[in-house]
Amino acid sequence: FGVISLFRLPVQLTPNVEEAEITVITTWPGASPQEIEREIVLEQEDQLKSLQGLTKMESQSSSSSGTIVLKFDVGTDIDGALVAVGNRLEQVPEYPDDANKPLIRTVDPDTNATAWFSLIPTEENGFDGEIFTLFDFVEDVIKPEFERVPGIAASNVYGGREREVRVTIDPAALVTHNVTISELRAAIDNENRNFSGGDFDEGKRRYIVRTIGEYGSMEEIENIVVATRNDVPIYLRDVADVTLDYRKATVQVFDRGVSVIALNATKEPGANVLDAMTGLKAAVEKLNTGRLAEMGLELTQSYDETVYIESAISLVQQSLIVGGILAIFTLLLYLRSASSTLIIAIAIPISVIGSFIAMNAFGRTLNVISLAGMAFAVGMVVDNSIVVLENIYRHRQMGKSRFDAALQGTQEVWGAVLASTATTIAVFLPVVFIQEEVGQLFGDIALAISFAVALRLIVSITVIPTLSSKLLGSKQLLEKKDNALTRFGSNITQKVGNLVYALLGSTVARLALVVGFTVAAIGGSYLLMPDREYLPQGNQNFAFGRLLPPPGYSLDEMIAMEREVNEQMAPLWENPTADSPGGGIDKYFFVALNGFAFAGASALDPARVGELTPPFQQATANLPGTIAFMSQSSIFERGLGDGGNVDIEITGPELEELIAIGGQIFGEV
Repeated sequence: FGVISLFRLPVQLTPNVEEAEITVITTWPGASPQEIEREIVLEQEDQLKSLQGLTKMESQSSSSSGTIVLKFDVGTDIDGALVAVGNRLEQVPEYPDDANKPLIRTVDPDTNATAWFSLIPTEENGFDGEIFTLFDFVEDVIKPEFERVPGIAASNVYGGREREVRVTIDPAALVTHNVTISELRAAIDNENRNFSGGDFDEGKRRYIVRTIGEYGSMEEIENIVVATRNDVPIYLRDVADVTLDYRKATVQVFDRGVSVIALNATKEPGANVLDAMTGLKAAVEKLNTGRLAEMGLELTQSYDETVYIESAISLVQQSLIVGGILAIFTLLLYLRSASSTLIIAIAIPISVIGSFIAMNAFGRTLNVISLAGMAFAVGMVVDNSIVVLENIYRHRQMGKSRFDAALQGTQEVWGAVLASTATTIAVFLPVVFIQEEVGQLFGDIALAISFAVALRLIVSITVIPTLSSKLLGSKQLLEKKDNALTRFGSNITQKVGNLVYALLGSTVARLALVVGFTVAAIGGSYLLMPDREYLPQGNQNFAFGRLLPPPGYSLDEMIAMEREVNEQMAPLWENPTADSPGGGIDKYFFVALNGFAFAGASALDPARVGELTPPFQQATANLPGTIAFMSQSSIFERGLGDGGNVDIEITGPELEELIAIGGQIFGEV
């Protein structure tokens, strides 16, 4: 059952950390941040601020959209909170006419992208058009292919531009024909609709009546009657030019300096990320050898979360196996009996593999934290078995039968091993019931150790006496043979015994020993204490950088920054050498948006990814008024980044002063 549970456990890097957060996003195309705040956000905040269990409410108003993040008490029923938020938003008196309906969603830290892909022209038969024109193709063909992969919840597309019908108004023509912009907009909107006229029966047939008004061609749009003056219809073509074009770009993605369309894939909560990634790679292979190859395009993977997951889990598994082997070798060294060592060693796989049953039953995942718990438990699960076996062994040396020695030896010490197990569980098990972030993060390790040591109790009073009654030899066979291993173990045992005897024989020696060890433990802990941090960073082969330019920078200006940064970073992937930072760049991307940009890179030598930070800092040092930084990504950054951060909040009535002070503080830090 433990093996079955093991194969049913989802595999991921770190445990799930659930946050009781709800995000409300409202868009109002073309509105300024001040209008968003005044007309939408403040009205919504008035309704949401009295929600039960609400601990913090933050809002951000930007061009065309407003976002409110609601944080609730730990343990809050998120489904009930969603209903409450929706009901409160319905009570907002009025929204602007052009504003869209608020979008309510939960913030799930586990929905971060598992993988990123770039659509680029191939070198042999490259795509001869503009890559941004393929947005609709990617949305209609590639994205559905990703989302059909088992375990993938959603895929998002970045970098392309959707097609749109653009109506360019001629102001002079409007004045000449005495038409207002409001009339023109209303005409375009009202004409682009289908209307149902009901149904009627005629003879043996039933007919459904519909008025088809949706535009089917550019000519139909041009022939819209926007107004009538003196019984003369005025068409849209008379006052405006109608063209089919692409929407204005809001984001542009570069892969090693080449403009691309990027796609990501996020896994479903609880899905096995390794299986999902296998399915994704199969879908990419199918696309690359099929339709994309015909078009001169190729999907390349820019980020793969499973590379580090497999490496980290493999490392922990190796530690677990090596720890088990060392534990068995130590037992053999001191017990000096192959049969006795075999009896105790059997407790390790039973306890460890059996722990997967509890992890599966409690909905846990297989990650570096839970596997670390297993590795810790390897040395702990044999303690009770040694105590029981040694007592059984003592009774066998007294001349008792195998059955009697196993029965009486176990009966004498089972209370002691029960107490030992209970104290260990009492230390770890309470962590499972902590609902806060720490409990969710370390609950896996607490559950793994608690169940493993609980199984060790069962093994020690059932499996160990059963095997002892079958495998322990006769009284003569129990005598230790004279060999190198026996002599080495006997010498150690004798010296330890002599030392204990000498210490127990003197009150001064006992007191000195207790005081000496206490002082040494405290002093050594103080001297060897490492730097304290909330969570370790890990050694993930990925560095993330961010650029914060002066307020108001356009997308074109951010693209110009990309070119300048790219000139200095390009040699690291075009001509890498062993002496290059990180051994050279393996993967590199740059994402430019209105007002900010970010970049990511991985090193050819995973152990040297931290060396990529100085070149990026140097490449961005001459950008005017721009703050840029890059650092190695932490394996615990998903939903856990706030734990290691220092947040500085600046409050006041004047936004311009706050921005100036914030920039000054950021520059100082």
